[in-house]
Amino acid sequence: MKWLEIIKLRSGRIEENLLEEFLRSFRSGRSRELVGIKTYRHASLENDLSVHLYWDSEKPEQEGSALGLRLAQGLKEFGLIDYSIWIEKAK
Repeated sequence: MKWLEIIKLRSGRIEENLLEEFLRSFRSGRSRELVGIKTYRHASLENDLSVHLYWDSEKPEQEGSALGLRLAQGLKEFGLIDYSIWIEKAK
């Protein structure tokens, strides 16, 4: 089953180098069920960031993956966090 974790960060000011180093540390220890990690910036609000974790596993983690939860917790030092889990809708 395919599912997605979205971690949105709203920050007053993002320290680019520190944030990139932090995100890079999470990309290294990937699970084989983790299909990909993508980072997006809001089109008009430069301090809004969205991190998407793409999963393909037997069953989605209803409360979020260990990686997603750690990432959300760590990003709290940069600003406000919105964390959600989405399951791909059957076609």
